[in-house]
Amino acid sequence: MAPPAQTNRSPSPSQPSGKSEVTDLKSQLRQLAGSRLPGVDDSKRELFKKVISYMTIGIDVSSVFGEMVMCSATSDIVLKKMCYLYVGNYAKVNPDLALLTINFLQRDCKDEDPMIRGLALRSLGSLNVANLVEYLVGPLNAGLKDNNSYVRIVAVIGVLKLYHISVTTCIDADFPAVLKHLLLNDQDAQVVANCLFALQEIWNGEASTSEEALKEREALLSKPVIYYFLNRIKEFSEWAQCLVLDLAVKYVPADSNEIFDIMNLLEDRLQHANGAVVLATAKVFLHMTLSMTDVHQQVYERIKAPLLTLVSSGSPEQSYAVLSHLHLLVMRAPYVFSSDYKHFYCQYNEPSYVKKLKLEMLTAVANESSTYEIVTELCEYAANVDIPIARESIRAVGKIALQQYDVNAIVDRLLQFLEMEKDYVTAEALVLVKDLLRKYPQWSHDCIAVVGNISSQNVQEPKAKAALIWMLGEYSQDMSDAPYILESLTENWDEEHSAEVRLHLLTAVMKCFFKRPPETQKALGAALASGLADFHQDVHDRALFYYRLLQHNVTVAERVVNPPKQAVSVFADTQSSEVKDRIFDEFNSLSVVYQKPSYMFTDKEHRGPFEFSDELGNLAIRTESDVPVHIVEANDKDLLLGTSEKEESRGSGTNGSAYTAPLYDTSLLSTATQVQPELPISNPAAAGLSPQSSLAIDDLLGLGLPAPPAPSPAPSPPSLKLNAGAVLDPGTFQQKWRQLPICLSEERSVSPQGAAALATPQALLRHMQGHSIHCIASGGQSPNLKFFFFAQKAEESSIFLIECKINTSSAKTQITIKADDQSMSQAFSTLFQSALSRFGTS
Repeated sequence: MAPPAQTNRSPSPSQPSGKSEVTDLKSQLRQLAGSRLPGVDDSKRELFKKVISYMTIGIDVSSVFGEMVMCSATSDIVLKKMCYLYVGNYAKVNPDLALLTINFLQRDCKDEDPMIRGLALRSLGSLNVANLVEYLVGPLNAGLKDNNSYVRIVAVIGVLKLYHISVTTCIDADFPAVLKHLLLNDQDAQVVANCLFALQEIWNGEASTSEEALKEREALLSKPVIYYFLNRIKEFSEWAQCLVLDLAVKYVPADSNEIFDIMNLLEDRLQHANGAVVLATAKVFLHMTLSMTDVHQQVYERIKAPLLTLVSSGSPEQSYAVLSHLHLLVMRAPYVFSSDYKHFYCQYNEPSYVKKLKLEMLTAVANESSTYEIVTELCEYAANVDIPIARESIRAVGKIALQQYDVNAIVDRLLQFLEMEKDYVTAEALVLVKDLLRKYPQWSHDCIAVVGNISSQNVQEPKAKAALIWMLGEYSQDMSDAPYILESLTENWDEEHSAEVRLHLLTAVMKCFFKRPPETQKALGAALASGLADFHQDVHDRALFYYRLLQHNVTVAERVVNPPKQAVSVFADTQSSEVKDRIFDEFNSLSVVYQKPSYMFTDKEHRGPFEFSDELGNLAIRTESDVPVHIVEANDKDLLLGTSEKEESRGSGTNGSAYTAPLYDTSLLSTATQVQPELPISNPAAAGLSPQSSLAIDDLLGLGLPAPPAPSPAPSPPSLKLNAGAVLDPGTFQQKWRQLPICLSEERSVSPQGAAALATPQALLRHMQGHSIHCIASGGQSPNLKFFFFAQKAEESSIFLIECKINTSSAKTQITIKADDQSMSQAFSTLFQSALSRFGTS
C-alpha cells in the first residue's frame, strides 16, 4: 500500500491550516512533558513560541493548558516566562483552568532561583480570581521576607493586587503593617518606593472608613518620614523620585529654615536629565515658597534655566509638556522671562502645537524693549506655509498691539498684512484692525484709508466680514463708498449664512443711516425688511427692535444705536484668575497641558451646567416615590445637548419669536418698495405712537407699509387632551429627539414664585405630572436647570418632546418643543406654558 500523501502546511506559526494544528501541538507537548533527553528544552521553546503566537493572533489554544503546565517543570527561565504569560492570559477568562496552575506556581515560589520565585509570585498575583486568594496569602508572606530584593519588590506589588481582589483578606493578613516595616527599614530603594506606592493606595482607600488608616496616611507626611525619603532620594529610580517629590509637596514645613533645608536637599534634582523629576522638583520649590514673595520670585529665576534646557532637548511631545508648564509660569510672571524671549522663537521643524504655544508666550513676554524684535519675528511667520500658524502669528501681533502704549510700528505692520494677497491673512488682519480701532480711535484715519480699498467680495470668513461691516458702519462718514457697499451686502442678504454677519450688517446700516441718511435710506429699508423675515431669532429680534425704535423717535434711536464711543481700555481675559490659580495648584499634571483645572475634565458634576457626561443617568434629580422619573442610561450625548445645540429646521408658520412678526416673500427683498408685509406692531397707538408717525417712518424707509387693520380677536387654540398615564422609554425618547425637527422654540418668563419654588426641583416634576406632562431626565446646577419632559395625546400615539432650560436668577425659561404631529405643537405649547405659569402660585 502506498504511503499517504503529505499535506502541505504553512511553515508560519501565525497561520495554522486548521484545528489539527492545535491538536498536533497538544500531542507534541504531551510527548515532551516527561522527557529528560538532551535538547528537550530547545524543542519546548519552539512549541511554546507557536502556542504564544497562536494566542496572540486570537486562536483559542486553551485546550493545551494542561500540557503547558506539565512542560513548565523546568529550570529554563525563558520557558517559565512564556508559560506564565500563557497562564495569565487564560486564567482570567477561565477560572477553572486557573485552579490547575496553583500547585506549580506555589512550587515555583519556593524555587532556588530568585528570578523564578519572583516571576511565579507575580503570575500568581496576576491570576485575578477571587476564589483563589487564599492560595496567595502564604507566598506573599514568604515573598515579603525573602532575602532577594527582586522577590520583595514583586511581593509588595502583589499585596496591592490582593487588596484590589479582596480588601478583607489583605487587611486581615496584616499586610499594611508589614509594608510599613519594609518602608522604613528595607535597604533596597525600589522596595521602599513600592511600599510607599502600595501604602498610599491602600490607606487612601481605607481612610474614609477607618480612623487608623487615616492616621497612618497622615503619618506619611510627618517630618521624620519626609526627611527619610528626601535623604535617600538619590537612590531611587526616576519613577520613585517623582513619587517622593509628590509626597513632599503635601508636607507643610514648620518654618522658613525647614523650607530652605528641603530646597537644599533637592537642589541637584533640578539638573536631572529626566523632565518629570525636574518638574516635580520645581513644583516642590514653587508651592513651598508661595508665602515668601521674594524667595518665590527667586525660585522662578532658578527653575527657568532647567526648564528651557528641557524644551530644547528631547522629543516634541516632551518639549510640549515642559513648554506647557513654562507657559503657565510665563502667564503668572512674564517679567521674569522677558529677557529670554528668543527661546520662544519657532523652529522650522517644530510641530504646530509647539509653535502655537510659543506664539502665546511671545505675546506675553513682549515689553517696550523687545516689542519691535518680537513683532518682526512674528511677521515672518505670517508667510508660513502652515496656515493655522500664520493666523496665530497675526493674532499675536494684534495682541501685542493691544497691550502696548507705543503701537506706531505695529499698526504699520498690520496695515501691510491687509495689502497681502492672501485671504486668510487679510481676514485675520481685519479682525485685529477692528479691535485696534476700538482701543486706539486716533488711528482711524490711517486704518480706514487702507480698509476702504478692500473689496467686500474678497472677504468670505464670517468674523472678518463682520469686522469689515463694523468699520463701514462706524466710520461711514470717512469712507465715501460705505453706503453703497452696505447696500450691495443687503441685496445679497439671503446668500449670507452667518447670523453674526447679518447682525453686524443691521447695526452698520443703522449707523450709516444716521450719518448719511439720503444715501442709506434704501439700504436701511431693505435690511429691516430682510431682518424681520429672517429665520434666526436674534436677527429677527434686532431688526424688530430697530424698526420699533425708529417708529418711536429717530433722535432717540440715534442715541441708542450710535452713541459717542469711548476707547476700550482693557480687553477681557478668557480665563479668570481663580482658574489660573487652580491650574497652578495642579502643577506637574495634565491640568497644565489642557490649560484647565482637573475637575473640568474628570469630575462629571463640573463640566458646565449643560455639558453632561456619557452616563446620563447621573443627571436625574432624586425625586420622591410619588414622582417616577425615568433615568436615562444610554450612552448618547445628543439627548442632553448644551447651549451650542445645532440649529434645526423650524416648523412653518413660526420663526420662534415671542412677537407676531410679519412674513415676507424673500423674492421681493431686492426691491424694498415692493414689500407689503403686515405691520409688526398691531396697535401703534397702544405703544404711544400715532398712525401718522408710523406711516411716516415706513415711507421714509421705502417699506410702503399700509395702515394697520383693526385688530381681530385671536383664534382660540384647538383643544388638546393629554394622556395622564403616558409611558416612554429613554431609548425611544433619544431616537425621536434626534429625528424630529424643532416645532417651536420660545423664551418666556417664570413667575417669581415659580423661580423661588425651584429651590426644590422635585416640586416642578410633581406639578407638571399633575398636568399629564412627565419628566424623563433632568440635571444642571443652580441657577441653570434643565429638564426633559414628554407628553402624549389622549387616545392617540402622538408624542410631544420638550426641552426646558430655566435660569432661576433671571426667571427666564427657554422652551424647545418637538412633536410627531406638528399641527398640534402650538396648542401644546399653550398648554405647557399655562401649566408652567401656574407653578409656585398654588
